[in-house]
Amino acid sequence: MAYQVRIRQVDRPVAVEAGQTILEAALAQGVAYPHGCRSGNCGACKSRCYDGELELAPYSEYALSDAERASGLILACRAVPWSDAEVGWLDTDELVVHPIRHLTCRVRALEQATHDIRVVRLEILSGGPFSFSPGQYARVRFGDLPARDYSMANRPEQPDLELHIRHVGGGTASAYAGTQLKVGDTVTVEGPYGTSYLREHHTGPILAIAGGSGLAPITSIVESALAHGMKQSIRLYFGVRAERDLYRETALETLAAAHPNFRFTPVLSEPHGPTARRTGFVHQVVEGELGDVDGMKAYLAGPPPMVEAASAMLTAHGVRREDIHADAFYTEAEKATLGGAP
Repeated sequence: MAYQVRIRQVDRPVAVEAGQTILEAALAQGVAYPHGCRSGNCGACKSRCYDGELELAPYSEYALSDAERASGLILACRAVPWSDAEVGWLDTDELVVHPIRHLTCRVRALEQATHDIRVVRLEILSGGPFSFSPGQYARVRFGDLPARDYSMANRPEQPDLELHIRHVGGGTASAYAGTQLKVGDTVTVEGPYGTSYLREHHTGPILAIAGGSGLAPITSIVESALAHGMKQSIRLYFGVRAERDLYRETALETLAAAHPNFRFTPVLSEPHGPTARRTGFVHQVVEGELGDVDGMKAYLAGPPPMVEAASAMLTAHGVRREDIHADAFYTEAEKATLGGAP
């Protein structure tokens, strides 16, 4: 049997089959429901339940806190109705919805950025045009391997897609991309997805924090903001373990030299020997230099512990939760422990 779920922003009810999530049903029926990971990790599909009985499959507390759930908030990607219901996604500032494209691409260039991060540049052969907002990601498939999510590091107006792929231990797709992928290979891309994108009409200060390959979406955000003439203070902190994990440093320092409103700070958490760089956990370094947070928007991307620690620090200092746009890079194993798709 199917339950009828009314979505406040949609002019028709959605039929949700028994055992199906609200997000699955809405997307299948052409509703542009805001979402990201689809596995209870990111919080992009956070919604309010106004009526009805819903069961939530396992999810990350980062995506939905106990207090939020107690107040009636849900995650549409984990919400299975057991009665007719009424929900509504949370209103977001500058909600942007791009058409989902299915692209066929060719590997144009490969670059070994660090010992475990490879930069992949893709030429779009068919399926375009591909529009996205800086900070979004796509589902990428190499041959017959399972599709994986990677953020675009390029600006939307640039013709090639740039991905930063870190080799994850036990990861088949990342291992293939890091060792076997060749220039000229065909790659399929679906997207864009995600709600942690640049708010282009925002005029307050911008704080960007990246960890590891989280530099990809943050690079797209920062470079786009500067290219579009955004004049407010823009600060980027890039946290890695050691010197060998740093990349794109020269390009970002050049960008800072050309734009007085932009500052770039690399941070090492486990330096090998003495260093003149900032050291410690990146969120702690940011906290020491945070200053006035009035009107600030923060963009975070990278390992979940870093994203969660930075989010908690910012909210403790008065940054509104809705002004923190975070993309935690969960591995497939981590998603699976929360009941996500394999």
